[in-house]
Amino acid sequence: MAKIMIVDDAAFMRMVIKDILTKNGHEVVGEAVDGLDAVNKYGELKPELVFLDIVMPNMEGIDALKKIIEMDNNAKVVMCSSIGQQSVVTEAIKVGAQDFIVKPFDASKVLEVVNKVI
Repeated sequence: MAKIMIVDDAAFMRMVIKDILTKNGHEVVGEAVDGLDAVNKYGELKPELVFLDIVMPNMEGIDALKKIIEMDNNAKVVMCSSIGQQSVVTEAIKVGAQDFIVKPFDASKVLEVVNKVI
């Protein structure tokens, strides 16, 4: 199963997605509270997959995605967005995100994306 890092400024959202992943055999190797934290932890944790929120303090998800891709051109990143952020999601895919999921999280969709990307 996959080693995954979850990045979201909302502790509740991290908890929800972590619960979905761990109940289905995946390992959450780390969590980050914003984009800057994500970039710092990515090099240290070397996750196989990152779930990355778009709207966060200190460093937005798109900027964090760019930095992660600079560090690791093969990084697998799935963006997490709220409804109505379609233009940002499109930009994220152009930058290098593998896919996206919409909040609130649907367990079957999360797992489908993990299986597709890994």
